[in-house]
Amino acid sequence: MRFAAVLNQEGGTLRTIDLSAFTDRMRQRLEAAGHSIDIEIVAGKDIVATLDRIASRHSVDIVLAGGGDGTISAAAARLMGRKKALAILPAGTMNLFARGLGIPQTLDAAVESFADGEVIAVDMATANDKPFVHQFSIGMHARMVQLRQAMAFGSRLGKMRASVKAAWAINNPLAMKVTLTIGEAEIVTRTTGIGITNNLFGEGHLPYADNPAGGVLGIYVTVARRRGELVRILFDMARGKWRDSEHVEIHQADRAVLKVHSAVKKFRAVMDGELVGLDRETTIEIHPGALNVLVPARAVQAKAA
Repeated sequence: MRFAAVLNQEGGTLRTIDLSAFTDRMRQRLEAAGHSIDIEIVAGKDIVATLDRIASRHSVDIVLAGGGDGTISAAAARLMGRKKALAILPAGTMNLFARGLGIPQTLDAAVESFADGEVIAVDMATANDKPFVHQFSIGMHARMVQLRQAMAFGSRLGKMRASVKAAWAINNPLAMKVTLTIGEAEIVTRTTGIGITNNLFGEGHLPYADNPAGGVLGIYVTVARRRGELVRILFDMARGKWRDSEHVEIHQADRAVLKVHSAVKKFRAVMDGELVGLDRETTIEIHPGALNVLVPARAVQAKAA
């Protein structure tokens, strides 16, 4: 296969390693398996333009994207509905989409898995036609991300600690009046947060989908009202105890429409870890099999079993 790698030199663990030595190892391993690869190392501000250019190349079979959630989401958005496949180099702090695909969490192990990997089709989701691979959320999660951005952390545990600190800083989460239409049902409620995910999260682990081709949105409505309840939700989330949480209602559908009625003029949302503007009405849809991804052969065998 013909690989084109785009590595965000400012993304996650790529900032802290010898990139020259790592890319030499990556080239040697993939070429030894009979593949070819071109590698571009770019600044974060140039990622989108580089991905646009790479995704349009007819000579490329696999776009290998290395970086954090923003880099991976941007790459997936440009490959949605195309024959080219995405290979994810998990250089972020959480790598939740990569975890759901069974990709090893160290850089060299991930490259090793690509050498004899297989291409499969998985789902993507959109919010008002903007693609995402993991989650779209509003309310307290957006506020937490705003607060967390001012904190320093360099690891998964550090990010979790920063999240707890941000949650603790939110004394009384702001309740938003919303209408949530799920299929034929219309729910009018006041909520402190809603997360809509590309497939339902699995149980017993970090929040990622066990089945990335399940064909449904996971809809998580938070009914927490106090700071302590918010912190408890974070611990439940980290342990994968969604269904045990008394502060979260869970639904599923292939389409949902979210309308915000609260008087506050400007709300923010979080899409794949990035803060974005929130429209007063947002249609979220699942797109089954819309993204081709390269995954380890053992991951395909495990799902088949």
